Amino acid sequence: MKFVSWNVNGLRACAGKGFADRFMEMDADFFCLQETKMQAGQLDMEFLGYESYWNYAEKKGYSGTAIYTKHHPVSVNYGMKWLLEDESISEHEHEGRVITLEYEDFYFITVYVPNAQDGLKRLDYRMRWEDTFLTYIKTLDKKKPVVFCGDLNVAHEEIDLKNPKTNRKNPGFTDEERGKFSTLLEAGFKDTFRTLHPEEQTFSWWSYRFHAREKNIGWRIDYFVVSDRLMPKVAEAKIHTDIMGSDHCPVELILSI
Repeated sequence: MKFVSWNVNGLRACAGKGFADRFMEMDADFFCLQETKMQAGQLDMEFLGYESYWNYAEKKGYSGTAIYTKHHPVSVNYGMKWLLEDESISEHEHEGRVITLEYEDFYFITVYVPNAQDGLKRLDYRMRWEDTFLTYIKTLDKKKPVVFCGDLNVAHEEIDLKNPKTNRKNPGFTDEERGKFSTLLEAGFKDTFRTLHPEEQTFSWWSYRFHAREKNIGWRIDYFVVSDRLMPKVAEAKIHTDIMGSDHCPVELILSI
């Protein structure tokens, strides 16, 4: 099965930059979007042979996720509170960040992890999010294996960004964020691209400023992560740096499942 994930940084904008052509060319079984920045009814973007599921943020023009799939799921759930019966999780349910599809043999999740923001003003919230999301995927993983993908808003290792020294305390490369991702991996999950390509420096996001993409001054913050026991079924993990239309590029997973 082919899985694709892409932070489109506004689907309506990306639609005007050839999104539909890229979607059809990639011919994925699952095609996930983050940062759709849409509300229901704002764009008719359906494709023959695909079902689609959308989680919209309450705030207009902000966040949001979607999954297109050729495979009808056993169940579909939005957010995390449906599984974790904890009232405190309500703070995470307003920004359209998580969609979970259940299949007979695995759970599939797309996620758009909150950004710590300039001045790290949302870092404390980000830490609470990380703890909740880890509890969420561990709970699912007890039932069946998990595949999740999306913009995780963290460059885990120094190889995952062009300038690690000057970004040490910046959003996406703080010790706190990197530590949370390490904790997640230690809990029984694999970063598929880094596992298959331990020494390859390839990026998935570039700032719109200073011609960063032209100079390839980027970050790898878009991931496919799988339960440890699924890693032997991973055939390939790719980053499509040649595909334009957003400040991110699509990432891909080929999984024999």
